[in-house]
Amino acid sequence: MKILNCKNKSFDHQLDQLLSIRKSKVQSSSISVVNIIKDVKKNGDKALLKYEKRFNKNSTIDPTKKQILKLIKSLDKDVKKAIDIAYNRIFKFHSLQKVKNISYTDKYKNKIEYKYLPIESVAIYVPGSTVSYPSSVLMNAIPAIVAGVKRIVMINPSYKGKQNPAVLYAAKKCKIKEIYSIGGPAAIAAAAYGTKKIKKVNKIIGPGNAYVAAAKKEVFGDVGIEGMTAGPSEVTIIGDKYSDPVWVASDLIGQAEHDPLAQCILISKDKKLINKVKLEVLSQLKEIPRESIARKSIMSNGILMFVSSEKKIIEIINKIAPEHLELNIKNYKSLLSKINNAGSICLGKYAVMAMTDYNIGSNHVLPTNGSAKYSSGISVNEFYKRISYINLSKKGIESLGPSVITLANYEGLVGHASSIKKRIRRK
Repeated sequence: MKILNCKNKSFDHQLDQLLSIRKSKVQSSSISVVNIIKDVKKNGDKALLKYEKRFNKNSTIDPTKKQILKLIKSLDKDVKKAIDIAYNRIFKFHSLQKVKNISYTDKYKNKIEYKYLPIESVAIYVPGSTVSYPSSVLMNAIPAIVAGVKRIVMINPSYKGKQNPAVLYAAKKCKIKEIYSIGGPAAIAAAAYGTKKIKKVNKIIGPGNAYVAAAKKEVFGDVGIEGMTAGPSEVTIIGDKYSDPVWVASDLIGQAEHDPLAQCILISKDKKLINKVKLEVLSQLKEIPRESIARKSIMSNGILMFVSSEKKIIEIINKIAPEHLELNIKNYKSLLSKINNAGSICLGKYAVMAMTDYNIGSNHVLPTNGSAKYSSGISVNEFYKRISYINLSKKGIESLGPSVITLANYEGLVGHASSIKKRIRRK
C-alpha cells in the first residue's frame, strides 16, 4: 500500500496524482463500451446474447417463471430471513422520505403548484456473474416502490446460465415481474434502447463496475441515470490511537474485495496505528476467498496517510469525497460539522460500513469517484420527476405583466413582450 506523510512537501501533489490515476482507470473503458452499445442498438437481442455468451457463459436472456421459482426454492431459509429483515428496515427508512406537493396562491390569486410524479419505468442494474448482491436489489427497488414507479425491470447477469437464487428472492420480495439475465454495457444498451424481448425504460440506476458506469454515461440523454457516478467502491477511514488495527484492517479489506478498482484509504495522526494496520491487512488478506481481487485493489489503489492536524484531515476528506467514510475515532463530533463531501458517514467504532451495505436502512448505492462533491446516494427522490403548474388570474397578469415586458424588451425578446401585451386590458 502507498504510504503518504503530510510532512512531505510533495504530499498534496502525490495525493492528487494517486487519485487521478485511479480515476483515469475507472474511466478508461469507454471506447470498447461505445462499440458494444452501438452493436446492441443495431442488432438487438442477437448482439445481447452474443455478449452474454462471451462474458457470462450464458445462453438465455429471459429466464422463465418456473426456472426462477425453482432457484428461489433452493435458497437457504436463513438467507431468506436475512433478506426479509433487510427489506423491512430499508422500506421503513425510505418510507420516511416521501415528498409533499407544493401549492401557493399569491395576493393576485395566481396559483403555482409543484407536483411530484413517479417515473413510469426504471431498470435496476444488479451486479452479478461470479458474485451476486441481493442487497443491491433491495437498495435500488425499494425507493422506486415507495415513489410509486409502475414498471421496475431487473437486469442481472447470470453465470453459466443461472442467476443467483438470493437475488431472485429479493426481486420476488420487491414484486419485480420483469427479470433479465443480462449484464455489462450490453444490458445497459438494451434497457436504454429496447430490443424485441426487452421494452426500453425511462431511467437506469444501480451500481456496477467501470464498464457499467461508462455505459450509463454513454446512454445518458436518451435515458435517465442517477445524478452521480455509482462505480467501483471506496472507503476512507479516519483512525486514532484508540482505534483497533484489526478492525480497521478488516474494514479496508471488506471494501477491497468488491473490485480491483475499489479504493481503500486510512488517514491517521497515529503512526503506530498506520504501521499496525499495514501488517494486519497483509495478514488478513490470506483469510478471504476473494484474496486476489482484494490484493489488487489494496496494492493498486490503497493509501495509508499520516496527517498531523485535524484541519488537514478535514481538507483531505473533502478533497477525496469518499463513497463511504468511517470516523473510527473517539471524538468524531469535532470533525463532523466540517465534512461536506461524502456519500455516507459511519460514526464511531461500531458503525462499520459493512452493516450499512445490508440492513441498517440507509441506502448503499452512493456517489463514487469524487461525485459526492455534487451528488447524493439513491433515495426516493431519484424516482420522481417534478412538474410546475401555473394558473394566472386576470389581475395577476395585469399587475405583474408590465415589469415582465420591460425585462423581455431589455433581453431583446420582443415576441415574449408582445404575447403578454396582448393579454393586458387596454386602459
